[in-house]
Amino acid sequence: MVAVPRERRAAVVALWGLAERLTRLLRDAREPLIGQIKLAWWRDMMALLENDPVALPKGEPLLAELQAAWAGPRGLATLVDAAEAMLVAEDDAARRDAASGFGQALFGLSGGAGGARWGLLWGAALQEGAHEARQLFADARNQPTLPRVLFKGNRALLMLDRWAAAVAAHDGERRWRSEGLLLFRIGLIGR
Repeated sequence: MVAVPRERRAAVVALWGLAERLTRLLRDAREPLIGQIKLAWWRDMMALLENDPVALPKGEPLLAELQAAWAGPRGLATLVDAAEAMLVAEDDAARRDAASGFGQALFGLSGGAGGARWGLLWGAALQEGAHEARQLFADARNQPTLPRVLFKGNRALLMLDRWAAAVAAHDGERRWRSEGLLLFRIGLIGR
């Protein structure tokens, strides 16, 4: 969050909180139909947020954060749609498209470009089968490296994109020391 401009931090925290909540919903969904019902509730809440934010139910802290930072037409339902596409994906191509779509929606709503590679890693982490996860890691490795100029003014997303590339290069095997140095270097000098 240090790399996010101070005036955008509350909005980014709320947005990524929504992404985390949707991710948890997907991870915990044992039956796709139950998951779709829960996602439909979130889609309805995003419609209320866009059209009638004061009608949002009280008592849900995440909705309160979203209401404070995202009220009005902002397109948050695209994130819910991408999560649902991931929930119902039945083959490698559908999983790839849904995962990259989630990442692109999240990065776009965060005020930047890219996100496909990050989304593919997100999708790989959700997979129970090793084959499916390996395929998404391979898809992430095959994503083109976007030029830094596309991330101008949004160093946090540049850091996430390059971090995703480093993780994908090793099929999800974490190399904490080199990843930390990569993030430090990008955060400090931008490359």
